[in-house]
Amino acid sequence: MTKGASLLSNLLLSATLFWGLPAAATDLPIVRNPADAGNYCHMKFPPLREDSLSWEKPVLDVAAGNIIDFYGSCDHDPAGLDEVSVQRRVMRRDIYGDGE
Repeated sequence: MTKGASLLSNLLLSATLFWGLPAAATDLPIVRNPADAGNYCHMKFPPLREDSLSWEKPVLDVAAGNIIDFYGSCDHDPAGLDEVSVQRRVMRRDIYGDGE
C-alpha cells in the first residue's frame, strides 16, 4: 500500500510542477505571474503591430524585439482598447513615460 501511495503522491507532485511550466516558457507571447494578494498580475508581452492598431482585434508583434512590462489587473487584455490607446499615444507623441 505504501508503494501505491508513494507513486500517487509523486505523480501528483510532478503533474503540479509541470502544470506551471508553460507559464515560464519564453516563446509564449504573454507571460502572467499573479501577485500574492489581490487581483494583480505582473505581465510581460510584446507590443501591438503598428499596422494592426486600427483593426477590430489588434495583433501582438512577437518579432518586435522589445517587451512591455505591465503590473496591474489580471484581466488586462494586451490587445484591448486600453492598450491600443496607450500605444497610439506613444506613436503619435513619442511619450514613453520614462522621463526623457
